[in-house]
Amino acid sequence: MKTPHIIFLLSLTFATSCKKNTMTTLDTKVLPPIADKEPTNLEKHNDIRVDNYFWLNERENPEVIDYLERENDYNEKMTAHTKEFQTALFEEMKGRIKEDDSSVPYKLNGYWYLTRFEKGKDYPIYSRKKETLDAQEEILFDCNKEAEGHSYYKLSGLNISPDNKLAAFGVDTVSRRKYTIRIKNIETGEIYPEVIETTTGGSTWAADSKTLFYTKKDDETLRSNKIYRHVLGTPVSEDVEVFNETDDTFYTFVYKTKSKKYLVIGSSSTLTSEYRILRADDPMGQFKVFQPRVRGLEYGIAHYEDHFYVLTNADKATNFKLMKVSEDDTSKDNWKDIIPHRNDVLIEDVEIFKDYLVVSERDNGLNKINVKRWDGTADYYLPFDNETYTAYVSTNPDFDTHLLRYSYNSLTTPNSVIDFDMETKEKEVKKEQEVLGGKFDKNNYVSERVWATAEDGTKIPISLVYKKGIQKDGNSPLLQYGYGSYGSTIDPYFSTVRLSLLDRGFIYAIAHIRGSEYLGRSWYENGKLLTKKNTFTDFVDCSKFLIDQKYTSPDHLYAMGGSAGGLLMGAVVNMAPELYNGVVAAVPFVDVVTTMLDDSIPLTTGEYDEWGNPNEEKYYTYMKSYSPYDNVTAQDYPNMLVTTGLHDSQVQYWEPAKWVAKLRELKTDDNLLLLHTNMDAGHGGASGRFEALKEVAEEYAFLLDLESIKD
Repeated sequence: MKTPHIIFLLSLTFATSCKKNTMTTLDTKVLPPIADKEPTNLEKHNDIRVDNYFWLNERENPEVIDYLERENDYNEKMTAHTKEFQTALFEEMKGRIKEDDSSVPYKLNGYWYLTRFEKGKDYPIYSRKKETLDAQEEILFDCNKEAEGHSYYKLSGLNISPDNKLAAFGVDTVSRRKYTIRIKNIETGEIYPEVIETTTGGSTWAADSKTLFYTKKDDETLRSNKIYRHVLGTPVSEDVEVFNETDDTFYTFVYKTKSKKYLVIGSSSTLTSEYRILRADDPMGQFKVFQPRVRGLEYGIAHYEDHFYVLTNADKATNFKLMKVSEDDTSKDNWKDIIPHRNDVLIEDVEIFKDYLVVSERDNGLNKINVKRWDGTADYYLPFDNETYTAYVSTNPDFDTHLLRYSYNSLTTPNSVIDFDMETKEKEVKKEQEVLGGKFDKNNYVSERVWATAEDGTKIPISLVYKKGIQKDGNSPLLQYGYGSYGSTIDPYFSTVRLSLLDRGFIYAIAHIRGSEYLGRSWYENGKLLTKKNTFTDFVDCSKFLIDQKYTSPDHLYAMGGSAGGLLMGAVVNMAPELYNGVVAAVPFVDVVTTMLDDSIPLTTGEYDEWGNPNEEKYYTYMKSYSPYDNVTAQDYPNMLVTTGLHDSQVQYWEPAKWVAKLRELKTDDNLLLLHTNMDAGHGGASGRFEALKEVAEEYAFLLDLESIKD
C-alpha cells in the first residue's frame, strides 16, 4: 500500500568575467537562433503579462518545428568538439553495466517471474518459470522485437490473469504516456483483437480471469478520469463505465488488494483520497465507497483477513498513522489506531503478510524498516549502520511467506536485493549489482551527510559522495542536484553512471531541500503553495554552505535538476546566478503561471494543491514572483544546457523553448546557452537503456568541458 500522497550565509559576488572561459575551441562565428517576437498580452487579475514567445505553443506549426530544429543544429555545432568525448563517456558508462543481466525472480501464483536483458539489446525480456527456477522458461514479451520500427517503445502494466493464461499489457510508442492495452494468450501467443486506447496502461483482472478493469485518460488533458470494465471477447465499444471522476483536481486508478479478495478504485488529489471496494469474485457488482472524501483527509488501504488497514493523516496525524477497520463497515468513525502518530517519524508505507506487518518509516531523513508479528511476539527494526543510505521494501507479492525482500544501497555501495527471514532474522543477499570494467572499489569513495543553515535558520541536510583524497580547498568541481516538490524524496542512491564524474574529480551532492519529505511531512508542507520559495532558497543556501566549507567555489559549482527540479534550476539562476559556472535543466517546468492558468494542459488541474490555483489572486501573485520565465532579467547567467522532448506530456516542450528564447534576448553574458529537443521522445527521454545513456553522456560532457576535462 502506497502512502496516499503518491506518486541552500556568506555573501559572494563574482562577475562573469571571473568565470573560466573553457570553450576556446568553439567557432565564434556560429550564431544562436533568434526566435521571432510576437507579443501576446496575457491578462489576469487586472495584471498584464506580455509573452513575446507565446506562439511557440503551437506544436503543429512548421515555424515552431523549424525553430526547434535550428536550436538543435546550434547545439550540435557548439558541442561538436565534445562529440568524441560524449561517445567515450557513453561507452564507459555502458561498459560498467552487465548487459546480460536479470532481475531476482519473485514467485506469484505458482510461477517465478523475472525480467532479463541480453547483451547488446536495449529492451527487457519478460519471462516466467512454472513452480521451480529449473523449469523451462516461458517468454511473455521480448520488447526488443516489439520495439522494432519504433523510435520509442514502452511496455507497462503487465498483468497476469488469476488462471495464469492471459496477460494484459499497455504499450506507448510516442512517449506521451497514452498507453494502448492489449491482451495476450500466453499459452498460444495469440494477441486478442481487443484494442483499448488512451489508458494509463495498467489494468486489473477480476477473480474470473475474464473481466478486466482499466483506467481511461482524457484525450486532451491526459487526466486519468474513468474506470471501465471489459469482458473478454466482447467489443471494446461495449465496455461499461463503472466510475467517472468528475472533479478535475483528482485522478483515478484501479488495482487488487494483495489478499486478492477486493478490487479497489482509488481517487486522489494532492491533499485528499477516496477509495471504493468490490469483491473480486463479484465483478458485475457495485463498488462501495470505503470512506467518502473529505478535503485534507489522505488515506490508503490494505486488506488482511476480515479487516482493512488504513494508512492515514486523520486526526491531524501529519506524519501519518496506521489504523484498522472491519471490512463490514469501513467508515472513518470505526477506524482504530494500530500505530499512533509520531511527530518525528514519517510512516511511508506498509506491507502485509500472513504472519507479519512490515512498516516503512523515515526517521531524521533515513529509511527504517520495522517488522512486527501480528500476534505481538516480535517487533524489531532491520539494522542499518551507514551515515547515509537508501533501503526500501521491494517486490513481495507472496502473502503466505516469512521472507521479506528488500533492497539496500548507498552513495558508495551498489544495490543489493536481500531476502530476510522475518522468523529467524537470517538474510540472504540474492543479488548485488555488478559494476563491470574492473576499476570500481567502493573503498575508494567517501560519503557523508552535512547540514547547511538556511536563511530562516532551518538546517538543510546534504548527502555527498566523492573520491578519497579530494582536498577541500575550493578547487574541486561539484555537481549539486535537487528536486524538492510533491513530497518526492531523492534518496542517497548508488549510480554506476555517476562514477564518470567522481573518477574525474567531481564531488556529487544531493540537497535534501524543503518540498520533499526527507525530514517528514512538514518538510513537504513548508516547500509548497505559499511557502514554495523555501525550496529555492534552501538550494541556494546549500550552495553557499558548500562554497563556504571549501568543497567547491563559484568557478567550479554546477547545478542540475529535472521537471519540477528544472523549475528549481530556473528559479535559482534568476536568484543567484553568480554562484554557478554551469547548470543543466532537464525538461524544466519554467512557465508556471501560464501553464497553471490553462486547464486544458495535461496535469494542470491536479496540481492546484501543489502550486496553488492562479485563478485566485494570492496564488497568481506569489507564483508570478518566482516563475522562472516571468522573472528572466537583463543579467549574467551561468553556462546552461536545457533539454526537452517534443512529445512531453508532463512539461510541454514550449516551456523550455520559450525560456531559452527569452534568456537569449535578455542575458548580458557570453556564456553558453544550449537547447536540445528530442524530437522523438517525451518527459522520460529515450526509452532504451543504452539510448538513455547517450543523453547522460551529453550532460556530463557539457559539465566536464566547462572544467576543461577533455577525456
